[in-house]
Amino acid sequence: MIQAGIDVVGIGNAIVDVIAHGEDDFLAREGLVKGTMTLIDADRADALYRMMGPAIEASGGSAGNTMAGIASLGGAGAYIGKVRDDFLGQVYRHDITAAGVRFDTPSAAAGPGTARCLILVTPDGQRTMNTYLGACVELGPADIDPDVIAAAQITYLEGYLFDPPLAQEAFRKAAATAHSAGRQVALSLSDPFCVGRHRAAFRDLVDGHVDILFANEAEICSLYETDDFAAAAAAVRGHVAIAALTRSASGSVILAEGAEHCIAASPVARVVDTTGAGDLYASGFLYGLTHALPLPICGEFGSLCAAEIIGHFGARPEVKLSELVAKTARAC
Repeated sequence: MIQAGIDVVGIGNAIVDVIAHGEDDFLAREGLVKGTMTLIDADRADALYRMMGPAIEASGGSAGNTMAGIASLGGAGAYIGKVRDDFLGQVYRHDITAAGVRFDTPSAAAGPGTARCLILVTPDGQRTMNTYLGACVELGPADIDPDVIAAAQITYLEGYLFDPPLAQEAFRKAAATAHSAGRQVALSLSDPFCVGRHRAAFRDLVDGHVDILFANEAEICSLYETDDFAAAAAAVRGHVAIAALTRSASGSVILAEGAEHCIAASPVARVVDTTGAGDLYASGFLYGLTHALPLPICGEFGSLCAAEIIGHFGARPEVKLSELVAKTARAC
């Protein structure tokens, strides 16, 4: 049982990124489309892994990235996600706990192996991803620890996890537990195609179970079936207490209590890899919110964290995010 207070607990897909260099002729030979993400089964994952060159393994997953960002900011975070008791499961548990995030979800002793994303980086810097979801789709209501949820100011739900029915039940259990304890619930829509597959269920979740919504322009437009960002932003008003809507280089818009705050994107010398930008925006925003900072400052923190992550490969911070936001925090 966790007794100490937690700023944010994240619930999501626990995925290990396996990153290796790859040549264009290998991609062509294996029928891999450069720059795309493809879902694969266990046999294909094993076969590709055997053919890959020397690789770097690092824990990933959208909510996991967000929690690592919160820890880098100096926040107190916990994580709920499913891994198997295999080598990659050990890698995931080591990495996220070494980052300073509490991860107590028991490893599965049977069933699919730990989820992995096999990433081939070609000489031109393109990433071609092949994802085996494995054990993470087995997460269900039984994995939701009510003591962890009740201890957290905010429970953060990853939309990518929404496909399996058990995960949807887990989300609703977590949201109900959080609200019963007087806590808040945040949701990231994660992907416009995921929204399209489960639009009615997402709308129900947003209407009745979510206090804080994170979405990019494509995701919020998909949720409300429009190509007009302004129309989508107007549609979400009144359904959640806070909506943080990101627009890439155009910054973000925060809607709350009838007010609208427009936040500029933080400058970055060179965009290297946009993977994890939304995840780290959520880190900065949630850190600010759980430390009682004004919403515009929360948005600025989000922008600063997103800018750091897109300046290098990988979706985990390379510097202490607490140092990046210190100047902004002093100013407020």
